[in-house]
Amino acid sequence: MGFAPGQFNMIYVPGIGEVPISISGDPVDPIPVIHTVRAAGTVTTALCKMKAGDVVGIRGPYGSHWPVRESAGNDIVIVAGGIGLAPLRPAIYQLLSQRDHYGRLAFLCGTRTPREILYRHELEKWRSRFDLDVEITVDHPGEDWYGRVGVVTTLIPLAGVDPFDTTALVCGPEVMIRFTVAKLRQRGISTDNIYVSMERNMKCGIGLCGHCQYGREFVCKDGPVFPFSRIERFFKIREL
Repeated sequence: MGFAPGQFNMIYVPGIGEVPISISGDPVDPIPVIHTVRAAGTVTTALCKMKAGDVVGIRGPYGSHWPVRESAGNDIVIVAGGIGLAPLRPAIYQLLSQRDHYGRLAFLCGTRTPREILYRHELEKWRSRFDLDVEITVDHPGEDWYGRVGVVTTLIPLAGVDPFDTTALVCGPEVMIRFTVAKLRQRGISTDNIYVSMERNMKCGIGLCGHCQYGREFVCKDGPVFPFSRIERFFKIREL
């Protein structure tokens, strides 16, 4: 089952319901299908309790994708907040599989605590590469944390990219997206080249239920990945 980075599947737990979950595997090698699930509701809690051999239903993939191929020749800066790394992971895989097609690659990751850092072993592997700049920060360090401390936006000045030829990919909590976009704009990156994932309140996955309506857009059908310039006027409206 092929997919593009940033797309999602609808995962169904028999007798309980279904939920949209981003695909977090490698689009170059899409089998097995990989999802990263956090227990946050009835369906996701049930998914996290399942064991090998249990049955789920999957439909998809759905949605728009990160503009990886369309950004060939550009510098790329990727900003992930918390579990927002999961939808961005396929984009990183694809970028690294075609590394010579892009300029500088910078990956900036922030979490609340060190315990919440996803894919630790993979991050260490990426940090060892000379063709990818990886910076990680946490809001609340523990006694065994010796890395950077602060919100993820403090890392943006470290991304030595050319603002006039840069594509930015951003995923995380809405408040994190808000401040990240503001910082990227201060660095001279156009909102046409800043892409955000708006995975929020999706339910049916095909634009019928209206749960994810965002102004005139439906996140599940028209997104979840949008150029920020397309949704900026709705993003400013609180609780939309």
